[in-house]
Amino acid sequence: MDRQESEEKTQSTADMTAFVQDLLQQMQNRFQSMSETIVSKIDEMGSRIDELEQSINELKSEMGTEGSPSPLTPTKAKPEEPADGST
Repeated sequence: MDRQESEEKTQSTADMTAFVQDLLQQMQNRFQSMSETIVSKIDEMGSRIDELEQSINELKSEMGTEGSPSPLTPTKAKPEEPADGST
């Protein structure tokens, strides 16, 4: 192997190393960006869940203070009178 081939091989190796380092940096940047986006979305969902929970609790307290029966609580029906009018 002569000197020129050795230099070309060294340059090729350096170019490949630089390419791989650049590629890894790009991947790391993309991963960081996606991680930040995911964390942001999770925080946003947490806030929405908290707001929903607060709204549900407010509705529960409004229903309790109005004294209206719960839709799940059966109401007592009046006994039916006989059709012929006798009691």
